[in-house]
Amino acid sequence: MHAEVGDQLHVRGRTVGVKERHCEVLEVRGENGAPPYWVRYSDGHEALIFPGTDCLVEHHQS
Repeated sequence: MHAEVGDQLHVRGRTVGVKERHCEVLEVRGENGAPPYWVRYSDGHEALIFPGTDCLVEHHQS
């Protein structure tokens, strides 16, 4: 996985009834765009995440 600051991550729910979550990458802490990422979710919550295969990256367009 590769992401840059400003990219959007879409994290799919892992179980039935859990909604997809959206967050913005604020900081990339891995090498060459690799995880972990410091993100802000649409509800304002910030967290350090190590996204898995249930996550899609929408690259920020300048």
